[in-house]
Amino acid sequence: MTVSLQKFKVKYPSGFEDAVHLTKGELEQQVLLMAALKMFELGKVSSGKAAELAGMSRAAFLETCGRYRVSIFNYPDEEIETELQNDLATLERLGL
Repeated sequence: MTVSLQKFKVKYPSGFEDAVHLTKGELEQQVLLMAALKMFELGKVSSGKAAELAGMSRAAFLETCGRYRVSIFNYPDEEIETELQNDLATLERLGL
């Protein structure tokens, strides 16, 4: 499957890449990664879509979430208890 790519421009102060010790290409990649991490953390996109934006595999993105302390469990607070109860019920049915 071929994915159509779009471009957009980001304005930043002259010399910013030097201030953060990155090349222009590295800065672009870092901005995309930070955007992907934050949108995933906020539940705006799936881990797969976030990985696509960051230009990496889903597995690599999930590993990166750990490095940046972004939880890969994006359940709304009210759903966490229900999910845990369902998991416990499944374990009981399996005899575990």
